[in-house]
Amino acid sequence: MMPFDMTTVEHPLVKALYRVEGKAEIVDGKIVHLPMTGYDPSHAAFEIAVALRRFVRRTGSGHVGTDGLGFIVDLPHRMSFSPDAAYFTGPTPGMRFVEGAPDFAVEVRSENDYGPAAEREMAAKRADYFAAGTLVVWDVDLLSGDVVRLYRANDPAQPAAIYRRGQLAGADPALPGWSMPVDDLFAS
Repeated sequence: MMPFDMTTVEHPLVKALYRVEGKAEIVDGKIVHLPMTGYDPSHAAFEIAVALRRFVRRTGSGHVGTDGLGFIVDLPHRMSFSPDAAYFTGPTPGMRFVEGAPDFAVEVRSENDYGPAAEREMAAKRADYFAAGTLVVWDVDLLSGDVVRLYRANDPAQPAAIYRRGQLAGADPALPGWSMPVDDLFAS
């Protein structure tokens, strides 16, 4: 994981991020508002967080972040992430944002996350996650047969695994031994 610069926490943009209503991230020196999501992507993110919570309770290891939790990082062009679901092993900061990147980050595609421009943005964000120290990123696409694409830091451009309906999706090496049914991502 990248060393964390504590001056980042005191940065005026980070202080401003606390006052933003809704979901946002700091990218390229600006607060970027993220759109609300629909039911299906929200349901999928919730199910992932529930499965992660079960793992944390069973193992006593790590913490779960849900949609809207901020992770403050120190990259040249990015100061924060707000994944749809996340797992992290660092300390919990109470009412503050988490300092540093999650070990495992989940990005669930919404209806506007398709097309060449969206693909470039998602690839750039994955690269930022890995540069900040994230071990595994899931790209969850409920409209594709390839529902979960798992990316790892050692090859951020190519999925290390693809999970489809009827399979168990894991997140090694971020969560050894954890998995969840891909079918759980879909609303009944």
